[in-house]
Amino acid sequence: MSQLKVGLFGIGLDAYWPQFEGLKERLEGYLSIVHQKLSKPGNEVINLGLIDNPEKAFEAGRKFRTEDVDILFLYVSTYALSSTVLPVVQRAKVPVIILNLAPEAAIDYTTFNNMANRTKMTGEWLAFCSACPVPEIANVFNRTGIKFHQITGMLNNDPECWDEVDEWLDAAKVAHIMAYNRMGCMGHYYSGMLDIYSDLTLQYATFGGHIELLEVDELAAMRKQVSKGAVAERIKLFYDAFDVQADCSIAELERAASTSIALDKLVEQYKLGSMAYFYKGTGNFDNEDTISSIILGNSLLTARGIPVAGEYEIKNAQAMKIMDSFGAGGSFTEYYAMDFNEDVVLMGHDGPGHIAIAEGKTKVRPLYVYHGKVGGGLSVEMSVKNGAVTLLSVVEKGNKLMLLVAEGESVAGPILEIGNTNSRYKFPIGARAFVNNWNAQGPAHHCAVGVGHIGSKIEKLGSLLAIEVVKVC
Repeated sequence: MSQLKVGLFGIGLDAYWPQFEGLKERLEGYLSIVHQKLSKPGNEVINLGLIDNPEKAFEAGRKFRTEDVDILFLYVSTYALSSTVLPVVQRAKVPVIILNLAPEAAIDYTTFNNMANRTKMTGEWLAFCSACPVPEIANVFNRTGIKFHQITGMLNNDPECWDEVDEWLDAAKVAHIMAYNRMGCMGHYYSGMLDIYSDLTLQYATFGGHIELLEVDELAAMRKQVSKGAVAERIKLFYDAFDVQADCSIAELERAASTSIALDKLVEQYKLGSMAYFYKGTGNFDNEDTISSIILGNSLLTARGIPVAGEYEIKNAQAMKIMDSFGAGGSFTEYYAMDFNEDVVLMGHDGPGHIAIAEGKTKVRPLYVYHGKVGGGLSVEMSVKNGAVTLLSVVEKGNKLMLLVAEGESVAGPILEIGNTNSRYKFPIGARAFVNNWNAQGPAHHCAVGVGHIGSKIEKLGSLLAIEVVKVC
């Protein structure tokens, strides 16, 4: 996947440069500060300098389009005509953020008013008048159907302003990751679970990316090629990554190790960045043996940035990938129960968990029955780290997708020690209101949970993707 390409340009008015000595160079210096602040690891900043006439605007728009930028930052340094802005954004055809940034908190009025030369006074004022053309730009963008976002603040010493810029960069990076992500879909839907059925073309239309439809038979065939030495090495990895319980048999560990290695090969072959899977596996020993030993391998994949959703929950594989791309993790979860005494919601799921965001080391336990599914085998038991969490659901509503978000806390307390992922979550609006408000939006019964409060970043991602975001708390 390529780097995030960040387009940057400043604006000015070419008529000013011969009138006010040093103004252009001063504004170019301010633009270089913006460039530096946008230059984050994984970003490539395409800086086209000050655009100060329509001819340069058309050329800049063509250049941004040729460079395939993902997001555009328009730095308003002084007054400029909207005719020098519109062609750039029209041609670039990507989301635009207007940076209305003053060079300082305020003009030094005493020093300014003591300047003897009124021409120099005007030049000094023009270096501070970034706010002046923003209404004009907004007016023209609205009238020409260009969506925009604006950040108003200071070039320096303004953490609030630059934190918001960083959130837009993070959101743009996630949109970029989703646009190039390859998701594998292996098996079939859980029969009768109507809420999880999804329009795959709608996923393409909303997020981009590629969806590869995979056969369980292929994974089962790869599994047969795994050597005994590789199995032994993978079992050592299991003991490093997990808290393997004493009642886990060597035979079950070997089954899980073979499948884990085969999964890694499958992911490498198809260059997968996420996966959704489910398969009954009845009537075919190899397939059943493969699917019933898949949980540990899928947990390892999830922990290294390739989230895996069970029950063929494609929408939730997307939600998990979004959360993980924000650096928050993204573990597969659903309601387990409600604790009205403590005002918490118990949530978890069978199958793989995001062990990188676990509270302590994830336990591995043998399950002799996978409830509602075929067979038995090793499973993972974990709770999400105590502290701030965000829940995300990709919701299909008619012919559109929306993002449903809630922020809460993962809290300590008793969990169900049944060999599944499960945690206790407290929400600022209370358990009853959370459940009612969340359900009212009509999500599937699965969602993704990650660490930290990132609701504002997800809202920005929704803006970049032009999809609705509903935050219940």
